Amino acid sequence: MCLSAPVAARVFPVRMYQVNFSNQCMSEINKLAVTDQMALVEAISSVTPERLNTDRSSIGAIAREGKIFYRLRHADFRVYFEVHDNVLHCHYILHRHSLADFFFRMRLPLSEEQQVEQEQSFWKYLETLNK
Repeated sequence: MCLSAPVAARVFPVRMYQVNFSNQCMSEINKLAVTDQMALVEAISSVTPERLNTDRSSIGAIAREGKIFYRLRHADFRVYFEVHDNVLHCHYILHRHSLADFFFRMRLPLSEEQQVEQEQSFWKYLETLNK
């Protein structure tokens, strides 16, 4: 009788990114409760090259300033990041439906956000939307 050892299942390593956060991202993360921080960081850390190419339900791509930014949707936040080699650079964490998120998606410079907010006609326009 010949007994053979069971064949081990082939396990292919999952390529993961090193994640770097900008100061703006760290500031936003630090505002959250610890459990929310952990969930958001887990969502960002779980991004793999395979997900970037296949997960269109939570990850999108935006061309801006000659760069490709990816947008990860997680709960009430939008995480904008770039990928270079094996490093995922998180540039912005913005609250969904915020003016900053709108500006980023519409390819407007984020520095103009403050200028628009100071313009009285902008606030009058927003007030007309509630009527």
